[in-house]
Amino acid sequence: MAESVVLDPVDLHLLRLLQNDARATYRDLATQVGVAPSTCLDRVTRLRRSGVILGHQLRLDPAKLGRGLEALLSVQVRPHRRELVGPFVERIRALPESRTVFHLTGPDDYLVHVAVADMADLQRLVLDEFTARKEVARVETRLIFQQWDCGPMLPPATPRAESAIHG
Repeated sequence: MAESVVLDPVDLHLLRLLQNDARATYRDLATQVGVAPSTCLDRVTRLRRSGVILGHQLRLDPAKLGRGLEALLSVQVRPHRRELVGPFVERIRALPESRTVFHLTGPDDYLVHVAVADMADLQRLVLDEFTARKEVARVETRLIFQQWDCGPMLPPATPRAESAIHG
């Protein structure tokens, strides 16, 4: 398990701002946080080097790319052994329809978020890429009607740290 990093209120404020707009300039960030641009650059660089900031991603609209139907596939792999898990995950990650793969506890081993063109494409994907694999024992499909993004992810806050960020 990765070791957590100690973050002060300025770091937390920077992380909140960057999660809301990753293209913000250091000058704008520095102004909003109340530090010099050079200090802002140093802090963001430290957050990257420590692994708190993992990278920058461009988000695309699946529907505008011809993938207007999204689903969650619950997958059981049997036997659930390491020599099958690695190749299975790599194959699923390589599929252009796969958006996210989660390894789970409980009755299902994986939850795979997929984006496809339509119902026929989803059926093809499930039959040809999942249930056709000998290690896949079961696939259960749930369609996604709508999804919402949530607020920025920050470490659990103590009341004192939260008041320093907002006050």
